[in-house]
Amino acid sequence: MSHVTTHILDTALGAPARGVPVRLENAADERRTSWHTVAEGRTNDDGRVPDLGPERLADGTYRLVFDTAAYFAADGRTGFFPEVTVTFDLAEEQAHYHVPLLLSPYSYSTYRGS
Repeated sequence: MSHVTTHILDTALGAPARGVPVRLENAADERRTSWHTVAEGRTNDDGRVPDLGPERLADGTYRLVFDTAAYFAADGRTGFFPEVTVTFDLAEEQAHYHVPLLLSPYSYSTYRGS
């Protein structure tokens, strides 16, 4: 299993968000002025990216970048946020990090899941 996982629920539709492009990146420097792509994927029919990145990552600052504009456009909708970026610190190298996204065209919410 990937060290970092995610899933997206479209709260406006009450269904998983399928086909959302997702990137996992890590900070190249302490000031977070540049980023390196660790992995890329797309949500499946269950709104999950089951193989996003390696099984183990070094501690550091990471972010998930969700291409929400592509998702809404594929469904003929527009949204206010063309991209959602969730930045987090991975401090426990042995712990699993699950970062869900609750999404609608005009809002989003996230949390550290289990």
